[in-house]
Amino acid sequence: MTNPFKKFFEERMAADAQPSTNGEARRDHDPLHIAACALLLELAHADDEFSDAERDHIHAVLMRHFALDFDTARQLMDFAEQQRRNAVDIFQFANLVRTSYDIGQKTLLAEIMWGLILTDGEIARHESYILRKIANLLDLEPGYLSQAKAAAAAKITGAS
Repeated sequence: MTNPFKKFFEERMAADAQPSTNGEARRDHDPLHIAACALLLELAHADDEFSDAERDHIHAVLMRHFALDFDTARQLMDFAEQQRRNAVDIFQFANLVRTSYDIGQKTLLAEIMWGLILTDGEIARHESYILRKIANLLDLEPGYLSQAKAAAAAKITGAS
């Protein structure tokens, strides 16, 4: 049985696809990648300041976890940002991730989100609120969210 949310999302992405500026057909992005990226972007914009460090963090995550080259990751970010801005809310993105990711993938996404929040060294109230909202939409229990926060903090501390 086809997931109706995934079908809707794929149809919407196909309708919004545009040719690239050099006239070549734009590479279609995986709707799940768009959804995950849109959630990261929503979180990055939560404090009304989308810093270069946050942008670089998301870009690096897309290249590493989705095996994308530099330019494709940048195009995905731009496209996901457009979709995020045009969306009524984040439910469509979260629901696609919720129905497609297993608990391990959701926990990894939460860890990536915590890493994004911790990129600038402080946790803004709006950022933690949006992350809890996303985690709730993903059906990710608080224990997994705490585990993800600890793992992200350990990575940042270990990298310092």
